[in-house]
Amino acid sequence: MPSSLRHAVALLWLAAALLLAPASALAQEKTSVVLHWLPQAQFAGFYMAEAKGFYAEEGVEVTLIHGGPDILASEYLESGRADFATLFLSSALQRRATLPIINVGQFVQHSALMLITKTADNIETIDDLNGKKIGLWANEFQIQARALFRQRGLKVTVVPQSESLDLFMRGGVQAASGMWYNEYHTLLSYGMEESELKPFFFSSYGLDFPEDGLYCLEVTANTRPTLAQAVVRATVKGWQYAFGNHEETIEVVMKRMAEAGVAASRPHQRWMLKRMENIINSDKVPAMGVLRQEDYEQVKQTLIDTGFIDAAPIFPEFYRGPVR
Repeated sequence: MPSSLRHAVALLWLAAALLLAPASALAQEKTSVVLHWLPQAQFAGFYMAEAKGFYAEEGVEVTLIHGGPDILASEYLESGRADFATLFLSSALQRRATLPIINVGQFVQHSALMLITKTADNIETIDDLNGKKIGLWANEFQIQARALFRQRGLKVTVVPQSESLDLFMRGGVQAASGMWYNEYHTLLSYGMEESELKPFFFSSYGLDFPEDGLYCLEVTANTRPTLAQAVVRATVKGWQYAFGNHEETIEVVMKRMAEAGVAASRPHQRWMLKRMENIINSDKVPAMGVLRQEDYEQVKQTLIDTGFIDAAPIFPEFYRGPVR
């Protein structure tokens, strides 16, 4: 066979091999995701997508960046330190006023946010919080609570709340902010009985806002649309794997927390993973990762009615995720 023909045949074989090769065997597109809190089972789907090679299968190499009490995930998008960020929908809509961000995938469908009170304080209804001291976290996490206070006409004294629940335990506030999957169980682990606590879920007061979603700048979605789709698909697979393999997932979560120097409790992380399953898996959406227009419109209107935002984009301009 002439050398020129052999060369041509070799090129054809190479081209065929490249076409048939899985994405994981080709060059990986690098990207980054900032998660809006410290390492914990709240982000197990992202960890498992990386650990089980789901990102690699989609042809992406993802660097996971953790946030914390003094880190705003949206600022990482704005500064270019991350391509994607997890945010609550309410936080994203407020931030949209100054930063062109869009939703490319919605994971948490139900709100886990609550105000926690003690039964000993005789706070029977949400309106009994009027005139009380309420612990609220800083920055974007105050939106739902303040919307509830405005809707109900409650006059409360807002006390800045740190990561610690000590102020609540000592009676310095009559209600503390908490997530069902985190702070509520933390109080139980302190030795309190469920009968000693009375939680008020925001979801019970018309504020069942979708929480953790995946966001990026419009320019990212416009110039790298396949990247956004790949990250969402792989993360969905990560969550599905996590919910089907709890103990393996908890091992990965514990390792992540240890690497970050974050104190970890295995029972607490098990509780958190189960609660994440409760608020992510939902019959109201056709598939994991979808943001319903009805939910978007409700959150948008609530924020407008309560004065947090003046306006917001129409749904197709804000949402670029699966099953539009």
